[in-house]
Amino acid sequence: QVRLVESGGGLVQPGGSLRLSCTASGSIARINDMGWYRQAPGKERELVAVTTSHGGINYVDSAKGRFTVSRDNSKNTVYLQMNSLKPEDTAVYYCNADIRRLGTIDAVRYWGQGTQVTVSS
Repeated sequence: QVRLVESGGGLVQPGGSLRLSCTASGSIARINDMGWYRQAPGKERELVAVTTSHGGINYVDSAKGRFTVSRDNSKNTVYLQMNSLKPEDTAVYYCNADIRRLGTIDAVRYWGQGTQVTVSS
């Protein structure tokens, strides 16, 4: 079994900051892409930021310059530092990782349970 556990969500005022963390645990052989999606009420889930196993990073345009994704491979953990938060950043944030389990050949995409981020005064 593989689990992704997120932490760090909450309520913050506009202009504030939050840091999300997501740790993968279980019978992991390799983690490929690892990153964050979000889903606001009434909207589709969208990619926020992703890191690749080779160090590549991609952001959604609305996150560029405000959010920073980083990864600690020794801890199987990905972080999302969110600065200058806006009300439109309000959403449930989901960790996502492409993971190959021990004893298997193909990687499978896993999701965390989600953590609520609310930006409001």
